[in-house]
Amino acid sequence: MNVTELARRLKIPTSELKELLPRLGFDIGKKAIKVDDKSALMIIDKIRENPQIIEDFRKEKMPDQEEEAQALTEDSPEVEIPSIITVRDFAELLGKPVATIIQELMKNGILANLNEQIDYETANIIAEDFGFKTIAKDETEEKKNDEGEIGGMLKDKSGNLQSRPPIIVVMGHVDHGKTQLLDTIRKTKVAAKESGGITQHIGAYQAEKNGKKITFIDTPGHEAFTAMRSRGARVADIAVLVIAADDGIKPQTEEVIKIINNAKIPYIVAINKIDKPEADVEKVKNQLAQKNMLPEDWGGKVLTASVSAKTGQGIEELLDSLLLLADVEREKIQADPDQAAIGTIIESHIDKGEGPVATVIIRSGTLRKNDSVQVGQVVGKIKFMKDYTGKTLDTAGPSTPVKILGLKNIPVVGDILQTIKSDASLTKMMKKINTQKKLYQDKQQWQQTKKDKDKDEDEKVVNVILKADAYGSVEAIMQSLEVLQHDDIKVKIIKKGLGNINDNDVLQAEKSNALLIGFNVKSENLAKEIALEKDIKINHYSVIYDIIKHVKSEVEKLVEYETEIVEVGRAKVLAVFRTEKKNKIIGCLITKNKAELNAKVRILRDDKKIGEGEITKLQQNKADVKQIASGTECGVQITTLVDIKEGDFLEMYKEEIKN
Repeated sequence: MNVTELARRLKIPTSELKELLPRLGFDIGKKAIKVDDKSALMIIDKIRENPQIIEDFRKEKMPDQEEEAQALTEDSPEVEIPSIITVRDFAELLGKPVATIIQELMKNGILANLNEQIDYETANIIAEDFGFKTIAKDETEEKKNDEGEIGGMLKDKSGNLQSRPPIIVVMGHVDHGKTQLLDTIRKTKVAAKESGGITQHIGAYQAEKNGKKITFIDTPGHEAFTAMRSRGARVADIAVLVIAADDGIKPQTEEVIKIINNAKIPYIVAINKIDKPEADVEKVKNQLAQKNMLPEDWGGKVLTASVSAKTGQGIEELLDSLLLLADVEREKIQADPDQAAIGTIIESHIDKGEGPVATVIIRSGTLRKNDSVQVGQVVGKIKFMKDYTGKTLDTAGPSTPVKILGLKNIPVVGDILQTIKSDASLTKMMKKINTQKKLYQDKQQWQQTKKDKDKDEDEKVVNVILKADAYGSVEAIMQSLEVLQHDDIKVKIIKKGLGNINDNDVLQAEKSNALLIGFNVKSENLAKEIALEKDIKINHYSVIYDIIKHVKSEVEKLVEYETEIVEVGRAKVLAVFRTEKKNKIIGCLITKNKAELNAKVRILRDDKKIGEGEITKLQQNKADVKQIASGTECGVQITTLVDIKEGDFLEMYKEEIKN
């Protein structure tokens, strides 16, 4: 974190913070630009726990200026800053020399000349460091433009609002059958209705029940749903929580429950696998009740449906329940088909023949062929659209999932698609996005260079090279790996991309000592050959949860735990039965405490240590045992290179991790 940003959060001048920190035990240096995140949190906690520290410091340092300083804070001049501004205009706005502004930008990791542009976030930090209060220029108008029709059209109740098909997301524990449930609904409710059935996977499809359509999102998992939610997208109207009747609520199920509650969307619990002999529906309902999710048939409000995705039992009843819940929520499940299109990206990838491809679910309005669109930092013109059956469309209305081509790049999953009024607006938007992108890249590159230069050589990092089938998968995996950060160990995605693992990926993995992970992709033949030659493992996965477990295990290998020595016992060597290169089999008398299997051993001769070993086998009366009490004779196998002799002593101990 920048020192200036830290000072802004604590609402004190940067210079004052730098003088105060040594008194708090943080010696970061008066010329420091950044503070590591861990120290920053400790500083914030320390000052917020005792805000009087600042007042005492000010009284001691500036007793005569205390009231003046307080008044200066209250009367600080206000400046109105637009979302993008040139360095020259920013300097004029603050009444400061351009050179001073450029120097301050450099301190904060940004190299920019007087004609280059900076964003509001950067300008805000610099302005506050100079003692100015900042206001975002035309903030209300900009917010309206950025959120656009999302903030206006989706909430506008004065248009031609009509009911639209509900959008359903299916989530649950990794092996509780959510994918099979989606497949069963797809086969019974789509293939029978559409000629040729579904010809391609686009991340979503529509089923039909009682003449009403239902849109189902087929995501890589609840991680992707969270990634969408983190960008503010209301992806689904209703959630289906799948719980296996033979397994019940698992830790990952609890995680999904939290996600659904945070999303604040209605849900139905589908109790799956009721065809299994060990299925216990009532047990699952009891577990739900313990989570304050009392089922409706138990007197609560939570709808449940007992189903078997394997046999199709209960599927019709589940769809009826979804339509019933959608009817209850009908005021929220409406859209105006006459307005400009607004949608959410649920899938994106690069296709060798088609280029950037994305799947969007239209939330309001109608998307048309040849429409100019903006999706986050990506723009383009819709060349053509396909539905989930592969049929080419000219228009796509509310709740329709559609595959689109024509974007200049792959958009981020969860970003909002909006139509742009004219080609001139499209050109203007492209220039603005390119300018912002250059600023961001320059800032990131400078900060990364500085970080690499300043970082501790002892810093431990688990490097990861990630290749996946779709951008949504990459986003979901990256977000999942963020939670694995340890105080002393970081997980770093040094390369990410779409498509199969190639020879360059393998060579980079060797150079950077990185984990090479592929999600729903294959390895090219040359990549396999190089990996085999250089003894590099290529890890292929089809479940995100397995990737998390793998990377977590690698992080744990690097964690240094503080250990303590726990003495176990002492034994005297009575006889040596067999001597091998690494293993010695001996007869012993336990003279103190006990002997334990897998205990480590100090080997003593004439009260002097001659080597170490480990007990790998204990026998008493020719039977294998885990421990032997004091005063007992036994057979012991020790793994050691030391030549043990009769009359030697063994001191047995264990290393235990301190709590």
